[in-house]
Amino acid sequence: MANIMDINTQDKLEYHFFPVSSGSVQFKVRAANDAHIALTMGPQEADPIVEIFIGGWGNTKSVIRRNRTKPEKVEIETPQILNGGEFRGFWIRWDGGIISAGREGEVIPFISWSDPQPFPIAFVGVCTGWGATGTWKIEDGVEFDTPDKLDYKFGPVAEGSVKFDFRGPHNCHVCLTSAPAEVDPINEIIIGGWENTQSVIRYCKQKPEKAIVPTPGIVNPNEFRSFLIQWRCGRLLVRDGKSGTVIMEWVDPAPFNVTHFGIRTAWGAQGQWRIHHFSTGGQIPPPSAPMAAPLYAAPPGYPGGASFGQAVGNWVDAAGGAVPPGAVVGGQDCNGEPIYVARARHEGAVIPGKLVASHGVTFVAWGGSEHGKPEYQVLVGGPNNWIRTNGANVPPGAFPGGESEDGEPLYIGRVNHEGSLTTGKVQQSHGVCYISFAGQELGFPDYEVLMP
Repeated sequence: MANIMDINTQDKLEYHFFPVSSGSVQFKVRAANDAHIALTMGPQEADPIVEIFIGGWGNTKSVIRRNRTKPEKVEIETPQILNGGEFRGFWIRWDGGIISAGREGEVIPFISWSDPQPFPIAFVGVCTGWGATGTWKIEDGVEFDTPDKLDYKFGPVAEGSVKFDFRGPHNCHVCLTSAPAEVDPINEIIIGGWENTQSVIRYCKQKPEKAIVPTPGIVNPNEFRSFLIQWRCGRLLVRDGKSGTVIMEWVDPAPFNVTHFGIRTAWGAQGQWRIHHFSTGGQIPPPSAPMAAPLYAAPPGYPGGASFGQAVGNWVDAAGGAVPPGAVVGGQDCNGEPIYVARARHEGAVIPGKLVASHGVTFVAWGGSEHGKPEYQVLVGGPNNWIRTNGANVPPGAFPGGESEDGEPLYIGRVNHEGSLTTGKVQQSHGVCYISFAGQELGFPDYEVLMP
């Protein structure tokens, strides 16, 4: 890890700025209190700006503040986190609007926040104040390691999911709990256990396993592999982080409130981790505005490229759970998150479906099953006028959102089901609205359809 600069800061709230090209910065600081870090678009204190105050208020707490206004976005107690007589190491990361800060050598942040209006960060500033001077060593970032030890390192989650990259020979362990400790109830996900031959879901450390699947070679000691773990309404899913393919799943008959996750490696394995999202509450916009495509135009690579009509709105390319500004909200998931109107390509069709940001994919219904698509389009600036109907009685002029593999127009519908208001596709020749739910394609003869 190479030093890139040494900086001394006076007891003066004036930032020293330097450019960054990646999504993280790692540093050591020696200060009695109030080590301030700013994330900006330019080398000056101008909005938008996110500030992380470490060891403020007499070295008793740390906060995240946006645009120099109160109330704080996040505030936590961190007594004696800084020391005026020795260097303490920290890291700052920003990824898809998630701002996180952690201690050197720890994979889990001690503070994080999801910015609902993220901006491209090009500069980092550092300063001290409120009676403190500081000496800084700004360094290149590194990955985080877990030793061969059956102890979890815990971090908080907001709701819904955690996404990570892992590099190691076997035994990638993740747990979900209601506290930052190994307390019951606890769900454990073991990826690449038994010498990298199988993966399991375990409940409260008891056997038999709740799910067990053969996964030979699923992790690799020489390259990072991406994974996404999701939970909602008792349904626990483990997905491939790139394709969205479900690796294994289990439905907890007595679900509990997950507030923390933990990571570890064991049984002869050491691991390197990159945690992408420490909290995902609500939508996770992309770092910068995506390019808008004409309404109803097929996305790049979609078949046909036919136009279905004209109306206000655009289909905007997005991926990985990103929700473009102005996205049309079509419903609400059973965990309270908004469901956005989205569509994706599958088996030669362009299929309207549902997007919940924390899931990381758009789900579409096809062939009796639910399919997660990490790349999709979201309806932005379009109508939100829903008309109740049934069967094949699609009102004239209904808002078309795609087409089947046979070229039949597909309309955007929604239904109430098990505590959710879920968007999906209306196929007039079938006389139902199809939604994806709990891994299945479900058809409903009574539904609402989106009108211009």
